[in-house]
Formats: sequence, C-alpha cells, structure tokens
Amino acid sequence: MQCPECRSTHIRKNGHRKEKQNHICVDCRRQFINNYQPYQGYSDEMRRECLKMYVNGMGFRGLERVKGVHHTTVISWVKEVGELLPNAYNPDQIPEVGELDELETFVRSKKTKSGSGRQ
Repeated sequence: MQCPECRSTHIRKNGHRKEKQNHICVDCRRQFINNYQPYQGYSDEMRRECLKMYVNGMGFRGLERVKGVHHTTVISWVKEVGELLPNAYNPDQIPEVGELDELETFVRSKKTKSGSGRQ
C-alpha cells in the first residue's frame, strides 16, 4: 500500500473512520483509507423524474416519500435549475388592463375580543 500524497510505503494503521480502517503516512502525515470510493450521487434520470414531479404539483415531502430522495436535496435541485432560467419578462410598455385573482379581504373589526363569542 502507498500513500496517495507522497507515494511512500512507510504507513501505519490509525484507527477506524466510518467503519473502515484508517491509515496514516509516517513521512507526510497524510491520513487516508485504503479503498476510497467517492459517493456517486443520484442519476440524472432520478433528478429529471423528481423535477418533473415537482413541476407537476407534487410537494417536496411527497417526493421524499415516493422517491426516497431527501426533500432538501430536491430543493437544491430546484434552485440549481432556477438559476439557469432567464430573468422575468420586462415589457417595453405598461399594459392598460390588469388581472387580479379572486382574493377577498375583510376590513371591519371583530365584534368579540376573545374565544367563541363570549367575553
């Protein structure tokens, strides 16, 4: 076995890390594990499916339950894709007609101060 940093063969065992044997190079003091394999992550197909389900109205927690991908991971994917989108459309002239949703507000004050109508 060789040190990945200096290629020295003067190596000692140095405990365990995440249930794997940890080694240390005596010459350069670099710590490493023998069979290191970086995390592969999710496939592009899985990302595409999750983003498609999100765009079609499924929530983050629902995606987590169905696909097994943590909801914060899906949120970061949505943010990454959002960065790639162009900025909002900025018209040259201001439109004369606007459209409002059916939103209704209540302006008057309440008749009771507390609870179920009793004081």
